[in-house]
Amino acid sequence: MFIQTEQTPNPATLKFLPGRVVLEQGTADFPNAESAQRSPLARRLFDVDGVERVFLGSDFVTVTKTGAQDWQVMKPAVLGGIMEHFTSGEPVLRTEETADAAASAEEDDEIVTQIKELLDTRIRPAVAQDGGDIVFHSYEDGVVYLHMQGSCSGCPSSTATLKMGIENLLRHYVPEVVEVRPVA
Repeated sequence: MFIQTEQTPNPATLKFLPGRVVLEQGTADFPNAESAQRSPLARRLFDVDGVERVFLGSDFVTVTKTGAQDWQVMKPAVLGGIMEHFTSGEPVLRTEETADAAASAEEDDEIVTQIKELLDTRIRPAVAQDGGDIVFHSYEDGVVYLHMQGSCSGCPSSTATLKMGIENLLRHYVPEVVEVRPVA
């Protein structure tokens, strides 16, 4: 098994490409070891000293390290953990629920439907290239609230991406949108 790695705009985060499907649909974000109970893969990666966050996408795994750690030291252990998981035959997630499934549970009005459509077709694919994801949280009084995951979470350029990129795009296509804000 050959696993490629890619840099992301966030220097604390690396994107690992195992050359196979990681999640059939949606994404899964694990901000800490306690949140990773439903993912054998994420739990295995949190066993590596210095792993702070794990994010799973369709064909990639994004790992964020603590500030004190060095990728030169951590990278072989993370690669080993990913390889060990995929050769073990264990599932990536123990349940089928993903962030997308939970987010789409409620009925949306026309504006929210337009916003989600733009996020899914224009924004999320581009952000996934950098090892992250942006998930719709809510829309209220012209303000769109988005949850940033993976390499986007804590990235130094995420504010610029949010304001200059996503906000401008949404305002162009959905005139009712006046601002975009991140949620924790």
